[in-house]
Amino acid sequence: MKTRYHWYGLPYVLWSAVLILFPLLLILLFSLTEPLKETGKFVLTLRGYRTFFDPLYLNILGFSLAMAAAATLICLIVAYPLALAVSREQKETRNLLMLLLMVPMWINFLIKTYAWKPILRHDGLLNGILTFLGAQPVEILYTRGAVLLGMVYNFLPFMVLPILNSLIKIDKRLIEAARDLGSHQLRLQLKVILPLALPGIFSGITMTFMPSVSTFLIPVILGGGQDMMIGNLVEQQFLKTADETFGSAISLILITVIMLIMVLMNRLNRSSEHIR
Repeated sequence: MKTRYHWYGLPYVLWSAVLILFPLLLILLFSLTEPLKETGKFVLTLRGYRTFFDPLYLNILGFSLAMAAAATLICLIVAYPLALAVSREQKETRNLLMLLLMVPMWINFLIKTYAWKPILRHDGLLNGILTFLGAQPVEILYTRGAVLLGMVYNFLPFMVLPILNSLIKIDKRLIEAARDLGSHQLRLQLKVILPLALPGIFSGITMTFMPSVSTFLIPVILGGGQDMMIGNLVEQQFLKTADETFGSAISLILITVIMLIMVLMNRLNRSSEHIR
């Protein structure tokens, strides 16, 4: 009987092999081979990896990690109280609010990002409101602030939903017991609700950080391409300079960095479970 259920996972195994494992093997192959100009034959090389450790490209990786970390932190600061407020609503109201949170995820990523340009530009909606209120206009478009704003806007739902899911699953009897034992609101939040929400927080951090560190459209559209992120560097190697060897090496290094961060988040989550 158990053997029969093992077949249920076969479609997922095939899906993963075709759409995940096989492309990764191709990227690995591209990163380790390079065609000779004279003969066109492919030879083994580590040029892509050696090139990446140039300070220029390490700075791009560091900048991308810093921007992704900042966007993730802002998303966490905004998402936790928002998820907490939604989780306290009645089921019907909560479902409606969850639907409203998910609606932006249904809109095309490119359209959502472009929509910020008429809002942030010098003669846009934001400066129009500031001028009407008697304040000085601000220059936000094509700055790092605009890139950060676009990242937070696009990836905020990936932080809210896992945290909200964890908060909804908390047994209300634990909260009532803590109140009966004299816990005030701050102590209740820090000692009961926050520890129980940690799995959702760690999941949200992972789900937000991964697309943030690899994004390439937002820096181009809202940042004007003034600051290159690691996603833009990969795009440049494949679409502009046609250096698949270097582009594949960057991709694998980025995947490795993301995997290490995921392992770290998983360990922190397990440690928090032992504490709880």
